[in-house]
Amino acid sequence: MAPIVHWFRRDLRLSDNTALAAAAQASGGAVVPLYILDDAILFGRWASPGRTAFLLASLRALDQALRERGSRLILRRGEPLRELLDVARTSGAAGVYWNRDYTPYAVARDTAVKAELRAAGLEARSYKDAVIFEMDEVVTRDGRPYTVYTPYARSWRQRLAAEGIVGAAAPALAAPGQWPAGEAIPELHTFGMALPHPLPAAGEVAAAEGLARFAALRAGAGIGAYAERRDQPGIDGTSRLSPHLRLGSLSPRQCLRAIAACRLQLESGRLPTKTTAGSLLSGIETWEGELIWRDFYVQVLYHHPYVLRGAFRREYDGLAWENDAELFVAWTEGRTGYPIVDAGMRQLRQEGWMHNRVRMIVASFLTKDLLVDWRWGEAHFMRHLLDGDPAANNGGWQWAAGTGTDAQPYFRIFNPTSQGKRFDPDGAYVRRYVPELANVPSRFVHEPHLMAPAEQVRADVHIGRDYPLPVVDHKVQRERALALYGAVRGG
Repeated sequence: MAPIVHWFRRDLRLSDNTALAAAAQASGGAVVPLYILDDAILFGRWASPGRTAFLLASLRALDQALRERGSRLILRRGEPLRELLDVARTSGAAGVYWNRDYTPYAVARDTAVKAELRAAGLEARSYKDAVIFEMDEVVTRDGRPYTVYTPYARSWRQRLAAEGIVGAAAPALAAPGQWPAGEAIPELHTFGMALPHPLPAAGEVAAAEGLARFAALRAGAGIGAYAERRDQPGIDGTSRLSPHLRLGSLSPRQCLRAIAACRLQLESGRLPTKTTAGSLLSGIETWEGELIWRDFYVQVLYHHPYVLRGAFRREYDGLAWENDAELFVAWTEGRTGYPIVDAGMRQLRQEGWMHNRVRMIVASFLTKDLLVDWRWGEAHFMRHLLDGDPAANNGGWQWAAGTGTDAQPYFRIFNPTSQGKRFDPDGAYVRRYVPELANVPSRFVHEPHLMAPAEQVRADVHIGRDYPLPVVDHKVQRERALALYGAVRGG
């Protein structure tokens, strides 16, 4: 059998890799594993030093896994079609297989690549892998894509129950007759970038270990407690698996199989002590809902690619954003005088990640308190987030800004102080990322500007010097935001 080139993209794993398994079956295991560093992505609109560093670390882990199986990763840097043709010809491959991506750039690239490969006499096949259901698999009764999450999620769950979860084991691999030349996996500085913060463990093994830890049913932690703990940024209540899902060192099907195993455990009655089946099931279903959101935003972007440039609800492109550059910089640097906002923005810079509840808070604050265009925030997140994904990030920002798929979200304006008090009541999260406030009493930790001078002395902080006063008045800005949106809505 002739070799098949497997073009790795957002599927940096060997287990449960749909196209890789198909390539191994078609070639008798003679797979040429290829990854192409594409400058259009590395230095494009969403360029990110942190995400690039995590990509390189994930590629090293993938190469190691391949070498343990008698294979190796062929790395190229260049224009994808040119590199694919060269690798296929050098290795004597019969074709190229890959897993589909759904951004406008990826769709246009892959359509052109598939046509050119076939014109050159090569087989070109693409597979569903990055999502559970693709753009046209969960639709309304009249065949239209959903634009509201709740009915989409209902239909998604019904289809999953009917079809089940299908995955693929890591295939046996054999060396092709001829190995094409490849480059060493580069260091980050090769691209003129510097590592902005430490990275989490990368690769398929680290992802599997993280999933196993999170999906182990136990009292007060992990997936079973996810519903009650996920909104509390001061504790370890989320999976932290999103960077792995972003690069594909973990598949969504692996997550669903872990969920299925948890449900079987519930049915068996073998529950952790101090837990109930109802509370555990709530956590399991809530986490499954996050996987559904992921698919939902992918299909929204696929069917409505204009959302990467403007509002899903086009009338909101007429919003008269104030776009105060100084306020925006204060937001990015975490010095707005609203502790929960500042903690989130500093966590983003320090870790390349931000707690999901806090993402919503800081996004609402930027758009509806500072009256800054959501696209500024979207771009900032994409530069810093290790899990930065065009579909999910855009969907989240448009949800917060009230310009997205929700029916009537324009009046949803988070009060950052009350959000902090509710979800970080003792200030554990704030103190971790805003050390100036480490000694502030809990009753003031979300409103430090209300402390009297003597209380500031006892807390070893001078508000206005060591930590800023609030840059805006939330009550005032809330009314201004409603007027801003009202002007577009006509009332």
